[in-house]
Amino acid sequence: MGDKTQTHPGAAGRAVAADHPASVRNVVLVGHSGSGKTTLVEALALTAGAVNRAGRVEDGGSISDYDDIEHRQQRSVQLSLVPVAWDGVKINLLDTPGYADFVGELRAGLRAADAALFVVSASDGVDGSTRMVWEECAAVGMPRAIVITHLEAARADFEEMTRVCAEAFGADDPDAVLPLYLPLRGSPGPDGHAPVTGLVGLLTKKLFDYSSGERKESEPGDDQLPRLEEARNRLIEGIIAESEDETLMDRYLGGGQVDVKTLIVDLERAVARGAFFPVLAATPAAEGAKQGIGTVELLELVTRGFPTPLEHEAPTVTTVDGGPRELRPCDPDGPLVAEVVKTSSDPYVGRVSLVRVFSGTLRPDETVHVSGHGLADRGHEDHDVDERVGALSVPFGKQQRPVTHVIAGDLACVAKLGRAETGDTLSAKDDPLLMEPWQMPDPLLPLAIQAHSKPDEDKLSQGLARLVAEDPTMRLEQNQDTHQVVLWCLGEAHADVALERLRSRYGVQVDVVPHRVSLRETFADRSAGRGRHVKQSGGHGQYAICEIEVEPLPGGSGIEFVDKVVGGAVPRQFIPSVEKGVRTQAAKGVAAGHPLIDVRVTLLDGKAHSVDSSDAAFQTAGALALREAAADARIHLLEPVAEVTVLVGDDYVGPVMSDLSGRRGRVLGTEQVGSGRTLIRAEVPEIEIGRYAIDLRSLSHGTARFDRHYARHEPMPPQVADRVRQQEREAS
Repeated sequence: MGDKTQTHPGAAGRAVAADHPASVRNVVLVGHSGSGKTTLVEALALTAGAVNRAGRVEDGGSISDYDDIEHRQQRSVQLSLVPVAWDGVKINLLDTPGYADFVGELRAGLRAADAALFVVSASDGVDGSTRMVWEECAAVGMPRAIVITHLEAARADFEEMTRVCAEAFGADDPDAVLPLYLPLRGSPGPDGHAPVTGLVGLLTKKLFDYSSGERKESEPGDDQLPRLEEARNRLIEGIIAESEDETLMDRYLGGGQVDVKTLIVDLERAVARGAFFPVLAATPAAEGAKQGIGTVELLELVTRGFPTPLEHEAPTVTTVDGGPRELRPCDPDGPLVAEVVKTSSDPYVGRVSLVRVFSGTLRPDETVHVSGHGLADRGHEDHDVDERVGALSVPFGKQQRPVTHVIAGDLACVAKLGRAETGDTLSAKDDPLLMEPWQMPDPLLPLAIQAHSKPDEDKLSQGLARLVAEDPTMRLEQNQDTHQVVLWCLGEAHADVALERLRSRYGVQVDVVPHRVSLRETFADRSAGRGRHVKQSGGHGQYAICEIEVEPLPGGSGIEFVDKVVGGAVPRQFIPSVEKGVRTQAAKGVAAGHPLIDVRVTLLDGKAHSVDSSDAAFQTAGALALREAAADARIHLLEPVAEVTVLVGDDYVGPVMSDLSGRRGRVLGTEQVGSGRTLIRAEVPEIEIGRYAIDLRSLSHGTARFDRHYARHEPMPPQVADRVRQQEREAS
């Protein structure tokens, strides 16, 4: 690395194709919002010749943030694929959003990639969420490198940021996180800030000057050698420590010389197997420049140090009925196995599926089997259907450039798969298979919506169905208790994008309304009621009288009906009618319109008429009896209580526990999870955690996550119940 001085002409204006997995690199860019991922992708595309000016294709649009929503919000909100060619290798750059609300897009990028570039801003440092993603990559052994951006900022210090990255990412081995190049700065400007003008390679001792707008090689000056030697010696020791050749360390410590080519080969091997994590610097190209500083070096690292798809283990695959199935890693001639990593809608083409092919070769106009993952709880259908593949293409900004086939290890877009959704598996029609799904975060922020007008109401269900088909981190709920349509999202920004897409993409205008939780009612003490339904106004009359007693039961008991009628006061055929009337009224509620639960209703006595009594009459009498019993009793309003688990850094345990207590929560216990993290278990009323996804992120600076599961309903404190009843009266 560091020897090349020429750029590859790239593939401006045409699709970048790959004919063998060895000539493909799939790289995901990870980093917090504003770290410079999209700018870096655009700079790499410019250096590779994929665009003729920074970040722009022929129509003037951006190659990465091309969605109208991204233009308006000035940030990435979705996964973007930007393919470039370098040194005979196709590089699929997967640009991910840095904002926590779009972590589903990040997960998709990690799923599709074989290596990761962690982009760190010299201005902002390393945040907690980036550390968490690093740990996730480490858990699966994904190779990683670090790119430090924003070196043009005042007081930006590359060496200091390298130290920060070593502390953040090299907890087990800080000497595995080391720079390959050192930035060189020119003369200070009027503001006293010296701009970065080039790099010096630590292994080759070559200087690469970018001050003219193109990369030129020269030798470093004598005044730069002391700084160079110290960093170079540490890098060599770090590479040798990770080398598979155990004799290198003995030779080095004994004063022997180690050939630079040997060091480069060992470095590339250590990077490819995820044992060494090089740090590089990159800046965007200046106006009129052909290359950004560090982009050539970064492309060299990707092509020579990052693994090919052949080195990616074959995914876990089963038959559609769950039987085991073995796959060879990334075999273009093997059985077809591809996965939809992203779904989007194009106003002209329709549904477009971004897929990664893990085995076999995908071709246009062939019929494939689409296997779903059973995300019915999120509004996604569970399906196994055959569909015909439409055109295959490679995205480049808003453009779609056609390709004739997609081999194992590569990515491309498939048009007109009407049933395929994110996470689905594409396989051969006569050999249907199913990939193990990747873990997706559970959406925990409720967004209650209603159609703005009658025309919107007619289009709402279809728009929502398309929305959740594109985004598996979104869950659609039709709440039968509150009669609300609820979109569960990951955060406010996620919700804003959902509403914007409904409006701009699907033509549906909706109004956001307060989210209501599913309350219940129960009797606080024993009560009795008499239901009398007697009507006689000519013709067939109605006659039914029943007397009941209602008593509270422990939580979770539901509605229990007991028959204690003696002497046939209520004929046997009408006792089920009384029970039906009681249960129907209980479902409607007896005080505030919330379902009644956890009571025993005992039928004690009643009267019937030989002619005028009927099933309908006794149903009505049963309902009247329950309402009368409620009128003379204290009725408790029950609220749902959730079991909440919060995984948080030790530094934030106190504030999180205090916040939970302020939400009427009961902390049940804590336990240490790994190094520096604590799992807090608590029970919290659901009415208090509607916005907890937002509040917890703020409280923990984005480093905590939580899960919630319904536990039970329990009585609401009187003052809270009074406030809720007042709000319900005002809303009605």
